[in-house]
Amino acid sequence: MDFSHPHFEATRWLWLAVVAPLLLAWLHRRAAVKRKQQLAQIASPRFVGELAASHSPARRRIKNFLLLLAFAFAGIALARPQWGELKSSGQWLGEDVVFVLDGSYSMLSTDVRPNRLQRAKLAISNFVRAHGRGRVGLVTFAGGAFLNCPLTLDYDAFENALQAVDEKTIPIPGTDIGRALQEANRAMEKTSRRKLVVLLTDGEDLERGGVATAKTLGTNGVVVFSVGVGSPAGSEIQMLNPAGQMDYVRDAKGEVVRSRLDEKTLAAIAQATGGNYYPLGPLGEGLAKVRSAVETLDRSAELKHSRSRGIDRYYWAVAVMLALLVGESLTGTRRRQRGDK
Repeated sequence: MDFSHPHFEATRWLWLAVVAPLLLAWLHRRAAVKRKQQLAQIASPRFVGELAASHSPARRRIKNFLLLLAFAFAGIALARPQWGELKSSGQWLGEDVVFVLDGSYSMLSTDVRPNRLQRAKLAISNFVRAHGRGRVGLVTFAGGAFLNCPLTLDYDAFENALQAVDEKTIPIPGTDIGRALQEANRAMEKTSRRKLVVLLTDGEDLERGGVATAKTLGTNGVVVFSVGVGSPAGSEIQMLNPAGQMDYVRDAKGEVVRSRLDEKTLAAIAQATGGNYYPLGPLGEGLAKVRSAVETLDRSAELKHSRSRGIDRYYWAVAVMLALLVGESLTGTRRRQRGDK
């Protein structure tokens, strides 16, 4: 067995391995004191001694100690101990990718058919099914951002999360690209040598924080490839009105709102992280160009087409925990008497 590079993948759970046994030991101590007080109230010391003659304090301490150790190993298992390395292909097809999808009302524009949102969803779905090899995740945003699907190799679960997205997924109106990029960054593993984000939006960043956020994330290894959905000419936005009929979205002055693709902003976001901007195109060609660009990025950086990941060994801690729990349940508190077998 390879014991190289021992570490914990989820160190935030190590506190449980320390705090839980200490808390349990305090509860055991408090329970013992309470038992003595209750016995003292109902019987004399001599009678209590006779009643407890068959009880073994040493065996009770052993039971408690086994339970304390079981809780400690539960915390260790949750912290995901790893040692050894698993080498795998480092080509982009095996990389973790978070798709960031604009779900704001402007994505209902019909300058691409059937509309921007549906076109983007179809392109993502087709791309993952045709080219997906690594883990994929999904963040949807409008005035806020939400992680719809954490990084996963379960493409069916990803597909279900993707198809559930509509203009009502994020109830906060607006378009905050900066917050969406921050949410995508949080969804990535901190140990990843590079964090790949594919942003699909019309680029209308109403909060004006996308470029500044991209510059910050670019210093932390995040590479954003922005994909523009829509056309520079744009189109009007139609929605169901209170009467249940399709109507144009209007601004405060009553004028029909026309949404246009902001390629300049999207290009600036991508360039700030070392990525590229591509228009989506009628058949999702933009995502194919993203794939080619990442492979070129690997070659230009002279990165090896292999990477290593730690091998999970938490099952050893789980096995020890179960053995301790079984041992605790089989350990009695009765003192051995002569004649006992």
